[in-house]
This record gives sequence, C-alpha cells and structure tokens, in this order.
Amino acid sequence: MITRTIATCQTQEWQKQLSEAFTSVKSLLEYLKIPKEQFPHWAQAEKDFPLRVPKAFADKMSAGDIHDPLLRQVLPIHEETIPVSGYTDDPLMERDANPTKGLLHKYRSRVLVILGSACAVHCRYCFRRHFPYQDNGLSQQEFNDIVQYVGRFPEVNEVILSGGDPLISSNSRLKRLIDALETLPHVSRIRFHTRTPVVLPDRIDADFISLVENTSLQVVMVLHCNHPQEIDPAFSQAMTHLKQAGVTLLNQSVLLKGVNDNAAVLTQLSEALFSAHILPYYLHLLDPVAGASHFDVEEPIGVSLINELLASLPGYLVPKLVREEANQPSKSPIPLVNESSNSL
Repeated sequence: MITRTIATCQTQEWQKQLSEAFTSVKSLLEYLKIPKEQFPHWAQAEKDFPLRVPKAFADKMSAGDIHDPLLRQVLPIHEETIPVSGYTDDPLMERDANPTKGLLHKYRSRVLVILGSACAVHCRYCFRRHFPYQDNGLSQQEFNDIVQYVGRFPEVNEVILSGGDPLISSNSRLKRLIDALETLPHVSRIRFHTRTPVVLPDRIDADFISLVENTSLQVVMVLHCNHPQEIDPAFSQAMTHLKQAGVTLLNQSVLLKGVNDNAAVLTQLSEALFSAHILPYYLHLLDPVAGASHFDVEEPIGVSLINELLASLPGYLVPKLVREEANQPSKSPIPLVNESSNSL
C-alpha cells in the first residue's frame, strides 16, 4: 500500500456535515439570500419529495441568483406537482427486475445492488424518486443472500453499487460487501455510481481510499456531474486521491433544461472533468419520471449539442448520448445523424 496524506476530514466529520444539510426550502433560500417569494407554491413539491442539500454544495451556488444551475437541480418547484402524460413513478420498470431484495438484475454481465435509500442530495429529476426503498432495506442475512445470488451467475463479472447513493454507507459496511465479492472468482470489478463526492467531497476520506486501494477487484467510480460549476478544488482534490489509488473515474450527466442544455456549458464540463482526471461517459436524455417533465430536452436538441461537442472537443471528451429504456439489454445510443441521409 502506498502511504499518502489525504487532506480530508475524518468519517465522523463528513457524517456530521451530512446531518447538517439543508432540509427546507426556506433555510436554503435564506442562506442564498433569495427571497422565498420568488419561488411561490413550492410547499406541495417539497412535501412530495423533501429537499436535501449539503452546505458544501450550496456553497458552489451563486448567492442571489434564482437561475443558478445548481440551485435549479435541487429546489422543489410547483411544476413538479403537475401530472404530465407519459411521466410515471417507475419509468424504467425496475420493480420488474428486482429478483431479490436490494438487487436489480437488468443486464447479463452485471447486477446492481441498492445499498440503501439515502442520498447526500435530492436531485429533483431523480429517476428513483418514487422507488420503494422501504421494501429494499438490507439486513445482514439479505446482504448475504445477494452475494449468494451473484454466485449463481458466472456470467456476472461486475457488481454496481447504487441506491440511494452507495457512499452514504459506512466504510466498514462497504468493506464487508467487497470482502464477500472477492470470494466470487467470476466477479472482477466493482463499480460505484455516486453523486456524493460532488456535493460532499470530504466523503473521500483516508479509510475509503485504503479500501479501494487494497481490494483485489478493479474499482470504477462513475460520478454524476451536470455542470462545470460543480467541479471545485475540493472535489478535484478528492478525485486526485482516487486516481492515485488506481480507481477508474468516469462521469455521467443528465441533459437538463435550464442547467446544461448549452454546447458551451457541456464543453466546459468535459474540460473541467478531464482536468479532475475524469472521462465523460454518458449524457442521458431525461428519464420520464413523474415530477421532472420541466427538465426535459427534446432528442433532436441533444443530437445537435453532441454534434457541436464533436466539432469542438477531442473524441475522448465527448460523452455518448443515450436513453435508458425498460426491458432493453443495454443503454440505447441515440443516432447522431439521419440514417437515411447521404454521407460524404
């Protein structure tokens, strides 16, 4: 093991920061010096899906700016309460791919473990905002059942940790799962899907670095950054520590109206990610989850944006434009040209 100094807080400190997160619209707007009257009729949206925003993420927002792209991602607004045809509680039909408690098996070579219901931040466009987490909490026995289930499928070589957010789990709990997965000879990779380091960089503490540095599994972390404003020095430092520990760092974004539906913003995002040792991976079209229709960007606009990125960035910094659809064997790539058109 390589010994290095990690300038992050101890575990108890990141948990303390999490417990002190903003949990009301009123307190967040007061902190940002925004009169709550500028966002009327948000009470029902907040009741349906409570607000949660760590101070570390709020500090990346611009005080007084009601159009701040980070604020837009987390602030409950009245539009969420308006029913829209085609937007449902379970847009990806994940409940049909839930063979055992806490586990989703949608793809042949990989499974997804739902470690818990908690997230460090509540994103208003979250496709699992209505997921029945209360039915998927894991006891130690159910934890063991998942490992036994994975053991019955030799074609599964990767286990994805999700939730909620897997990094809300303690390092000791993560270690128990990783240790168990290391006993399965066909499992070679573990993948974290997480937004926590973006909104709470201190979560990447020395114990977590030790954990990923010492496992025999290949470790992949897929971050969720949507806007270059989210990438600050604290986050970049955390990514440097993960890179030094041998973790492969990728990013997936969601194309969101009023947040990143702009080629200049997406270009800045890709450049900022690469400066933080992260490769752009996916740009998702919005999943049609109830309450998020106001974020939707039409597919042709997404195609146009990607083509603009291809003209201004090297290929390795251009994310794949995809849509996730129920009952499909993989993400569905979006064609970037009209297949009937002539090419030169």
